[in-house]
Amino acid sequence: MRATWAGGEPEHSHTLIIKMIDSYKNKIISFYKRTKRMPSYAEIMKLLGFKSKNAVYKLVNKLVGEGMLEKDSSGRLVPNKLFGEVPMLGLVEAGFPTAAEEELVDTMSLDDYLIENKEATYLLEVKGESMIDAGIQEGDLVIAERISREPKIGEIVIAEVDGGWTMKYFRKTDGKVWLEPANKDFKPIYPENDLKVAAVVKGVVRKY
Repeated sequence: MRATWAGGEPEHSHTLIIKMIDSYKNKIISFYKRTKRMPSYAEIMKLLGFKSKNAVYKLVNKLVGEGMLEKDSSGRLVPNKLFGEVPMLGLVEAGFPTAAEEELVDTMSLDDYLIENKEATYLLEVKGESMIDAGIQEGDLVIAERISREPKIGEIVIAEVDGGWTMKYFRKTDGKVWLEPANKDFKPIYPENDLKVAAVVKGVVRKY
C-alpha cells in the first residue's frame, strides 16, 4: 500500500502521515541550509516529488499554520522557529544614531554562528570579575569547546590549576605556561604543580 498526502486520503495510520510530513520538513530544511535560501513553490514540488502545485500550497499552508514557515509582505517564504534562526535586519551604528528602514537581509542560526563543534561544546556561567577587560562579566555565559591540543597563546581557556578551575588568557614564556587575567586588580597565575587546559572560550552570551 502507498500512503498519500495533500491530494488524496491517507491509506496508512496518522503516525505514518506525521512521519511523511516530518520527511518533507527535513528536505526543506536541508535545502535551506545548503543554499541559504528558501525553495520556491516549483522547487518544493520537485524536491518532494509532488505532482501538482496544489499539493505544495496545501503543505506550505500546513507548515505556516504550525509556525515552521512564514510569508513576508510579498508572499515569499521565510523560515521560522523550527529552523533555529532569527532574522538579520542589517547593520546598526554604535556611534551616532541614524534613521533606518527595517529590511530583512538574511536569517541566521545562532547555533551555526556561535558553535563550530556541537559535540564538544558546553556553556558555563561566569563568576567573578577577573576577565572584565576582555568583555566577559559576572553572570555572562561563555561558550567553551573542549580541546585535546595545546591552546594557542592568547586564547581564553578553561583550565584546572593546582586543583582549582579558572578562566584566563593562556600564556607561555620561555617554555613555561601561565594564565593571565583581564583585570589589573588580579594577579597572573603560575602553576605550582599542574595546569590542565580543558577547553577554549569561543564566544560570550549576555542577556540584558
